[in-house]
Amino acid sequence: MLNTKFAIPDIIFGDGAITHLAQCARRVGAQRIFFVSDQGLEDAGWVDMVKGILRTEKLDCVYFNDVKSNPRDKQVHRGAEIYLEERCDVIVALGGGSPMDAAKGIGIIVGNGGKIRDYEGANRIMRPLPPMILIPSTAGSSSDISQFCIITDVEREVKMSIISRSLVPNISIIDPHILTTQGRDLTLASAIDALSHAVESYVSKLASPFTEMNALKAIELIIKNIKPAAEDGDSKALENLSIASTAAGMSFSNASLGTLHALAHSLGGVCDVLHGWVHPILLPSVMRYNLPSCIEKMGTIGRYISGPRVCPDIQAAELGINTLEKLFAEFGLNTKLHKIVPHKASLEKICKIATRDVCHLTNPRPANWQDLMNICEEAW
Repeated sequence: MLNTKFAIPDIIFGDGAITHLAQCARRVGAQRIFFVSDQGLEDAGWVDMVKGILRTEKLDCVYFNDVKSNPRDKQVHRGAEIYLEERCDVIVALGGGSPMDAAKGIGIIVGNGGKIRDYEGANRIMRPLPPMILIPSTAGSSSDISQFCIITDVEREVKMSIISRSLVPNISIIDPHILTTQGRDLTLASAIDALSHAVESYVSKLASPFTEMNALKAIELIIKNIKPAAEDGDSKALENLSIASTAAGMSFSNASLGTLHALAHSLGGVCDVLHGWVHPILLPSVMRYNLPSCIEKMGTIGRYISGPRVCPDIQAAELGINTLEKLFAEFGLNTKLHKIVPHKASLEKICKIATRDVCHLTNPRPANWQDLMNICEEAW
């Protein structure tokens, strides 16, 4: 086995965990906090709760909510300017992947200067970031766990993957109760994002025993809990999805991802597609493409998805993929690429950009842009 490393933040998990925020902020030296979130969390009441927790403990707070889905480079640069103007010292983010990635991007610029595009790729951050405390409001992106930051370069129409150990936050506060205010669609999109993290990291070229066990546990929990969580809002199922998302984050943060996420990032940059809705469309096709290069692992995944059975690995893998397709159809999810890509002619550009995404490097089966076109054609 190759030498491996495994990096995660301090994690505080459980219903009511958010009440520990002020104590955690004090622990990392906070006096004036830069707080990042968005309109959806404001409407749900969680932003006011966080402000109240900080106010009660007499911690100053500068609030920044100029964050959209697929956070933009200009938003990151403006956030960094405000952070420095206000002389903040700690970053707190509450939200899904967009607010948390925006917060990480702001931290990169505050600590290292320049433009966010300067840090695209792996291991280009040379100086420390401000202390960061991230609070996920979804069970999907795992930005609160990972070494990844995804920011859209608007001019180039590219969702940049930035990867660095420096991007692992100091503390992740995971409170499953926050999930109770999200709707069915967001629950499904987040859970399938986490499932994709687990599947891709399990078969990644950089997978290790530490990442593999977390990936398989995530798959198991998602398959068992996605329906009661999404359809019934079952609190225990939502808690299990939080655990699954965290486990998937531990896996992909250390093993990286693959072609599915390379394509998802490219689609987000070119077409401004919501990240979570790419996975039901492309995950089965990417799994079929990768199958010849990792039959045993895909067989294991198939058994976790469709249930244990005695059969050849390739049969188990195919059954697992078919089961996923049926599950997505049962939920009424869009599984056709043409419904989110305005013009088929743009697929060539999307696929060529995807081959340059750092996630593509760890895919178990090599692929050129024509191979990615075939994947997209299958899902069209």
